[in-house]
Amino acid sequence: MAHPKRRQSKSRKKKRRTHYYLLNPRLGIDIETKQYHLYHRAHWYENKLFYRGKILIDKN
Repeated sequence: MAHPKRRQSKSRKKKRRTHYYLLNPRLGIDIETKQYHLYHRAHWYENKLFYRGKILIDKN
């Protein structure tokens, strides 16, 4: 049975597994607007920028 000469690093192991996350992005639901958005990202809804249920920017 073949054995590697050196141990693979943790970062090299994780680089092989990065393609698993491309299949379906994680979506969350905003508390106030009930809209879907990407996790840890602000999103626009009715000319307002929301993040974690709070208004960051109001364009009106």
